[in-house]
Amino acid sequence: MPPEGEHRVEVHIDKLLAARGITLTELADRVGITLANLSALKNGRVRAVRFSTLTALCDALRCQPGDLFTVSVSRGQQPRT
Repeated sequence: MPPEGEHRVEVHIDKLLAARGITLTELADRVGITLANLSALKNGRVRAVRFSTLTALCDALRCQPGDLFTVSVSRGQQPRT
């Protein structure tokens, strides 16, 4: 397991916002979370995401969870095909 606070999850909210023409503030309003919490999520500084928040993000951005997040391959690992 990685040490506390480290992870390989990459967050793609910026790409989705740009593609949809939505600002982070607009997304926070649509999802019903604070701008500070959404910013922390966008920058990968959260430890957990509630399913209700994930669902609201997917609804607002018209996407699937896999569009929002990916897990990067760690050193020495081969990507799955």
